[in-house]
Amino acid sequence: MAKTPPSLGILAGGGPLPGQVANAAQAAGRPVFLVGLEGFAEPAVLAPYPNQTIRLGAAGQILAALRSANVRDLVLVGPVRRPSVFDLRPDAEGVKIMARVGRAAFGGDDGLLAAVVRVLAEEGFNVIGAHEILTESLGRKGVLTAAKPDAQAQSDIDRGIEVVRALGRVDVGQGCVVQMGIVLAVEAIEGTDAMLTRAGPLHRPGPGGVLVKLVKPGQDRRADLPTIGPGTVEACLASGLRGIAFEANGTMLTDEKATIAGADAGGMFLTGIEIKP
Repeated sequence: MAKTPPSLGILAGGGPLPGQVANAAQAAGRPVFLVGLEGFAEPAVLAPYPNQTIRLGAAGQILAALRSANVRDLVLVGPVRRPSVFDLRPDAEGVKIMARVGRAAFGGDDGLLAAVVRVLAEEGFNVIGAHEILTESLGRKGVLTAAKPDAQAQSDIDRGIEVVRALGRVDVGQGCVVQMGIVLAVEAIEGTDAMLTRAGPLHRPGPGGVLVKLVKPGQDRRADLPTIGPGTVEACLASGLRGIAFEANGTMLTDEKATIAGADAGGMFLTGIEIKP
């Protein structure tokens, strides 16, 4: 009797990407098992696939579920709002894992994720990036829309790159909003959508601002790559922005066709920019 091949495990946060990863893996003939993080993963995204919903702090249950499903390779995908230690309520295994993660639990997200990836490897899992499964979802280099950045927009993009690289070096965030050289908002723990909401009332007369999203310098690309989608475009338009610049080959587009269509409908540009180390 043929042995059942190992499943691809998907530790699922919010948004559509966990389902897209599962669908792509199944299409390639690979069985999948999703652990939906309670309060973050969307039940409709999990429903078509074998899954179990478990709260974030229940590390023992999560590890047991993954092992029971014969998971070897594991993808961490989908946004998760970082809880406080008091909200986490770790189980006994969770307490042990937090001790192994150590000081990284109290630093930036990238440092924490790198420590979590290390601990999962110690537990016998091979953590891979969502982009290794969804190869066609990586945003490509160049302007994707009918609208193109003009000289002022390009100057704002250059300023944004400088700002986001500085933020990333201290493991703070992956994005900022710049308008006519002025930094209206930077991304921290609140995430991109909340940052865009804050930036809206700060809009100044004149050409609209630009959202810049980049991978943090030195970031482990197996988790938390910058992500944009149709909702990002809607939020940018609502905040009076006229373009998005994202790191080419380092940013996930949740639905490229709909994202481009939404930008074109709003007269906004999308451009993939190359970042040199």
